[in-house]
Amino acid sequence: MAKKADDRASRPDADNPEWTKEDFARARPASEVLPQFIGQKATEELVRRSGGRPPKADKKINQTLRLDADVLDAYRQAGKGWQTRINQVLRDHMDEVRK
Repeated sequence: MAKKADDRASRPDADNPEWTKEDFARARPASEVLPQFIGQKATEELVRRSGGRPPKADKKINQTLRLDADVLDAYRQAGKGWQTRINQVLRDHMDEVRK
């Protein structure tokens, strides 16, 4: 989306002036500044990094697979979850192949 010449967000204002080099030089990390306002414990909880999403037991593998365009279109047109549905079709066929 192209920016409009009259984009309010890009215009400076008194409540949110553009930062100068001096402002950047005076800036401090939140972990240094917040304790005086909300306390050390609350700051540690607020800025603590989480470990991210827990690992799944059944990890998926990123694999390139060449499919005919009409096959892919049919699954995509069915809506959300099309990749999961393709995976299920392959899984069902896998059982037949093993026999």
